[in-house]
Amino acid sequence: MPETVRGSTVVAADYFHSYSVVGLLAVVGVLFVAVAFGAGRLLRPVVPTPEKLLTYECGVDPVGEGWAHTQVRYYVYAFLYVIFAIDSIFLFPWATVFAAPGYGAATLVEMFIFLGFLAVGLLYAYKKGVLAWT
Repeated sequence: MPETVRGSTVVAADYFHSYSVVGLLAVVGVLFVAVAFGAGRLLRPVVPTPEKLLTYECGVDPVGEGWAHTQVRYYVYAFLYVIFAIDSIFLFPWATVFAAPGYGAATLVEMFIFLGFLAVGLLYAYKKGVLAWT
């Protein structure tokens, strides 16, 4: 019985040791960022001028109203990017499972179904004229 208790104690110690390493790295990361921001605050010159306190967007002085119209197609491009990013995230693990014995046919069918959905979405976007840059 003492061996079982000692064995579980060793396993628990290894378990908490791995989390302590992660915690230590997190603390070091936070300290690194804090020191960098502190050094920046101490070393930078502070010379406020009216030009520096002016509101601007991308270096352009604000003129007119604060409302601007944004075209929807930019959001559609972002949405299409997210779709294909998810596609790539799904393809890499699939490639590793596909090589495993016993999973080849099932994962191949799943991937063709997934790529079919993506192809239908891309075809829909193409038919709607979303992909035409004007």
